[in-house]
Amino acid sequence: MNSRKLGSADFEVSEITFGAWAIGGWMWGGADKNDAIDAINASYENGIDTIDTAPAYGFGRSEEIVGEAIAGRRDKFKILTKFGLSWYSEKGIFHFDTQDEKGNPAKMYKYAGKERVIQECEDSLKRLRTDYIDLYQIHWPDPTTPIQETFEAAEQLIKQGKVRAVGVCNYNKEQMIEANKTVNVVTNQIPYSMLLRDIEKEVMPWCKENGKGLIPYSPLQRGLLTGKITEGYVFNEGDHRPGTPHFKKGNIAKTNEFLSKIKPIAQAKGCSLAQLVINWTLAQPAISTILVGARDAKQARENAKAVEFCLNKEEVQVINGHLAELKLDL
Repeated sequence: MNSRKLGSADFEVSEITFGAWAIGGWMWGGADKNDAIDAINASYENGIDTIDTAPAYGFGRSEEIVGEAIAGRRDKFKILTKFGLSWYSEKGIFHFDTQDEKGNPAKMYKYAGKERVIQECEDSLKRLRTDYIDLYQIHWPDPTTPIQETFEAAEQLIKQGKVRAVGVCNYNKEQMIEANKTVNVVTNQIPYSMLLRDIEKEVMPWCKENGKGLIPYSPLQRGLLTGKITEGYVFNEGDHRPGTPHFKKGNIAKTNEFLSKIKPIAQAKGCSLAQLVINWTLAQPAISTILVGARDAKQARENAKAVEFCLNKEEVQVINGHLAELKLDL
């Protein structure tokens, strides 16, 4: 697996990053810790040395699992985590209702005041069993705190050696510009897939022009672009996907029709639809790395194979042509 420069940071990451949201269990219908650790190990064995997690993924559980998985070999990995989305305080902007790891009612709040950012970093370092974080990212914009204050805290963490680089998540172009006035913001982690391409209007061109990296999450549109989700698919209890727009009944059918049109390209490459989708996404402008989750070792190995081939110009044109014809009800 090749490495790519992480935006304007001074280090590189693997083209595919292990996305650790699902292994936290929260909003994904549960997760097995041993399977998760096996998935991280299999990813590493296949060249994926970068892991993205967050405190909010399972109320710290995802970070704890990552910390356990990399114990004794921290220097072999690049760890990306986040701050600014908390379940233990009502300060900030209410994000949504959820349930904690025991099934009790809980709430999530967006808050990135200076003291909170510093405290969250300390908490993450403990859960991850490390003394530094490679990329520290604000999870969601916090309209209650001046952007300058938030990133003054991040800059302080860099000076203390606890953070190597700073990024943002879910920021628009204007927010990125404002944050970059205080500290070098190297990346923006943002939703992007064949089915969700809003960032191509402003965020992607600005990042390309200014040397910032994009870290797409949900490149498989939360599993929909694998071709494995069909009408009548039964999701586990607690899985959030059935309530999201892309998983409406009509959208599932339309997406699978699109996938059937590009399946011959996947067959010609000897790859799965998921691998084809990941490969297409990696070829888009300003992409530093792509987040792809895996619940077990088999999925992790399959993800890594997505970089073992190249799409030629004609194949890309065919895919883009079918995409232009796809109209979803969002």
